[in-house]
Amino acid sequence: MVKKFLEKRGGTVLILICAFLIYELLTDVTGTLDSMFFPGFSRIVPAMIKSSGKLGESFISSMRLLIPGYFLALFSGILLGVIIGLNPLLNKNLQPIIYALTPIPPSMLTPYLIVILPTFYLSSMAVIFIGCFWPILIGTINGIVLIDQGYLDNADVLELKGIKKLFYVTLPGASPHILSGAATALNFSFILLVIAEMFATNSGMGYFVQYYADFSDYARVIGGFIFTAFVVVIIKLLFEKVKNKILFWQLNDKAKKA
Repeated sequence: MVKKFLEKRGGTVLILICAFLIYELLTDVTGTLDSMFFPGFSRIVPAMIKSSGKLGESFISSMRLLIPGYFLALFSGILLGVIIGLNPLLNKNLQPIIYALTPIPPSMLTPYLIVILPTFYLSSMAVIFIGCFWPILIGTINGIVLIDQGYLDNADVLELKGIKKLFYVTLPGASPHILSGAATALNFSFILLVIAEMFATNSGMGYFVQYYADFSDYARVIGGFIFTAFVVVIIKLLFEKVKNKILFWQLNDKAKKA
């Protein structure tokens, strides 16, 4: 198990070890960096251990925002994307509106969301939903519009129509673009999570970092960064596993070994 892991991720482990040693050299060993803003691991590790309970609570709180917001965006983005992508007239008329709304940062809408929605929790979740919705919607529309004509011709030959054609031809053919949009949305979701937790919650990984930054407790701030980075990496790796399972038919040999 360890040998297999090192063969696959040995380079990553080596880079992390080098980064750790360089940071330790610049902090605890030589004191080159300002110890207030850049505490060494002799302070970071104990701070993370003492705050382990708080970090666990922060993780759960963040997931209560991230998971519903992201999956609601995933469901609605794919559903509306399929409807728009399969209707050329609807796509043509809505395309300029989608392009106009996409660049608006969800953070700019937070005052309106707070006023419109009944709770801070819903307004925070709405920030994540809006930011994730657009890349998934656009990815789904593009995937359907750009589907290989050969797939559609084969479906016609086999007389596949309606729901069967949708689930056996259209969605599988569009899935690379859909999952690409979903991956982009997942990246945005972590950024938006921090923004959402800063303005409308009193818990979460983003709130943890902001709270201790206000008190200049940078050992816990960096500990929060490390913990958040670890969570992001785990979730991204799980997403890639799911993505590779769905797109197994499209992966080349290099992608399968990655």
